[in-house]
Amino acid sequence: MSSAPRIPHQTLVQVFLRFLRFGALAWGGPVVQIAMIRHALVDEERWVDSDHFNRALAVYQVLPGPEAHELCVYFGMLARGRLGGLLAGLGFMLPGFVLMFALSWAYVGYGLGIEGLQAVFAAVQVAVAALVLRAVLRIGGHVVTDRWLWTIAIVAGFAQLAGLHFGWILAGGGVAYLAARRGLRASALGVIALITAAAVASAVRHGGLAGMDTLSLSGIAGPAVDPGTVSAWLLFWAGLKAGLLTFGGAYTVIPFLQRDAVTQGAWMSNGQFLDGLALSGLLPAPLVIFATFVGYVGGGPWGAVAMTAGVFLPAFAFTLVAHEPLERLVHQPRARQFLEGVTAGVVGLIAGTTIALMRVSLTSFEAWALFATVLALLFASKARLLIPAVIAGAAVWGWISGS
Repeated sequence: MSSAPRIPHQTLVQVFLRFLRFGALAWGGPVVQIAMIRHALVDEERWVDSDHFNRALAVYQVLPGPEAHELCVYFGMLARGRLGGLLAGLGFMLPGFVLMFALSWAYVGYGLGIEGLQAVFAAVQVAVAALVLRAVLRIGGHVVTDRWLWTIAIVAGFAQLAGLHFGWILAGGGVAYLAARRGLRASALGVIALITAAAVASAVRHGGLAGMDTLSLSGIAGPAVDPGTVSAWLLFWAGLKAGLLTFGGAYTVIPFLQRDAVTQGAWMSNGQFLDGLALSGLLPAPLVIFATFVGYVGGGPWGAVAMTAGVFLPAFAFTLVAHEPLERLVHQPRARQFLEGVTAGVVGLIAGTTIALMRVSLTSFEAWALFATVLALLFASKARLLIPAVIAGAAVWGWISGS
């Protein structure tokens, strides 16, 4: 049994500034961010004990949203109620948002017009493709742990390539795994067969996998929709959908935003999408902050605000409104099994999207060589600043090769 929280008195300003500092130091991805929060609030200041922290973390690892951000909201709420949780969450995300907003402004204002910058972004896109592939393999290693989950992930990847709507894929994955774990093997196989048949029908309708919208390269020459003209409400809705479906870590937001921004909304290209991912890797923030970039390209400054608000709203709401009932829910065996099937489906969706992003970036022998080098470094090192380091290194490679 964990002990009761022992949190020293904090003013609202102190709560905001404490988590603003966490946000300013949030380099290196979710594992490093969570470790930083644990070290400060458990090991040093003993707000809660290790069991309490682990129990809270387990909830947010199952629910959608960036876990480190949700933990900040949770501990801010423990300190000063819901207003404290709101301020803690805003403090943690603010440094990354401000920096990404500024970079988005510079990117849209100056784009690829600066001499030599095209080669830099091309090289960085290769590094990001390696980052996403590593994320798929690592998330899959933790999530896809039995043959049923493997089957769901593979079928989901095929269905994503075939252009089947992700709602059917994720719901089918959850139902299939729940049925399998309940001993209803025939029902589980039936659901998987239905999803597969629907994917095949979608592939036939679109003329084969190679012609799927998910793999479309039409955006490379320029988006079909003028950037900066997309409705803020549409961008908010796209962000909200993505925020509600990011099971398994921040990288799982990629297929949902890519679908809305590139393959359906068509206000940006796959190459521009990769640029946004690259910029987010340089910042002290959860990776989902690249939604600010996607929103800025689509709808300008207000579009950036709208999409950022949509992506982060579920992370605030789950914690501030319903932490305790959700904690009870996610520990129910049936709910957990359904969510495990959904998460395996999300892994498949990321794998399908990764193919699209690799097709954009890996177009030469030099690109493949850089890709292999970055991938080897990502698996060989666990350095805290590894992600920004490889992105910066790829940028230097691109600058030298383009000179």
